[in-house]
Amino acid sequence: MIPGAGGRAWYWHRLIPELRGHDVVAVDLPADDDSAGLREYADAVVSAIGDRTDVVLVAQSMGGLTAPLVCTRVPVELLVLVNAMVPVPGETGAEWWGNTGQPRAAAELAVRQGRTPAEELDPMEIFFHDVPPDVVAEAMREEPPQSSAPFEEPWPLEAWPGTPTVFLQGRDDRLFPLEWQRGVVRDRLGIPVEELPGGHLVALGHPRELAARLVRAVS
Repeated sequence: MIPGAGGRAWYWHRLIPELRGHDVVAVDLPADDDSAGLREYADAVVSAIGDRTDVVLVAQSMGGLTAPLVCTRVPVELLVLVNAMVPVPGETGAEWWGNTGQPRAAAELAVRQGRTPAEELDPMEIFFHDVPPDVVAEAMREEPPQSSAPFEEPWPLEAWPGTPTVFLQGRDDRLFPLEWQRGVVRDRLGIPVEELPGGHLVALGHPRELAARLVRAVS
């Protein structure tokens, strides 16, 4: 399981107990290392997989930049993208936002919901609005750093790998609005988006629902 920005395996801690009977490995990424780019992030995931087989790779948000690289290096039976970024060859992570129209989509959603679009992200409003208070408090004890290095390099693959892929999207995601994401995924991957309850941090806010969908995917 590949986390998003901040790179903490902790992100998956509420989901893992819901996946009883499965060998679940949550990966810590070198998010605080300015010398680590996407290849180093992929190295961390490949190392965590080790000699395991029948691998299902689950990637959250920024993890969508790393997961396809892993699929070219080890056999992956299924790739599950959750509220994920979908890059195209040669595009940097920094370019992705403007190229996909994410800022405008998020601002328009805010207006429709009666919120005021802000130039800077408010974590409580954008990320934690549907996460239990005790989990929010734990998350806020330590704000994980995120180096800009993985966002500065062009995405290195010539095309997305042919790994069977499922895309799951929280219907209440305020960062990556559902209907906007449907268009991005259709244009860039040519696959449908399946909606789940929850916002951007669905594994923290709705772990049971996410677990149920993952179990169906591998059964």
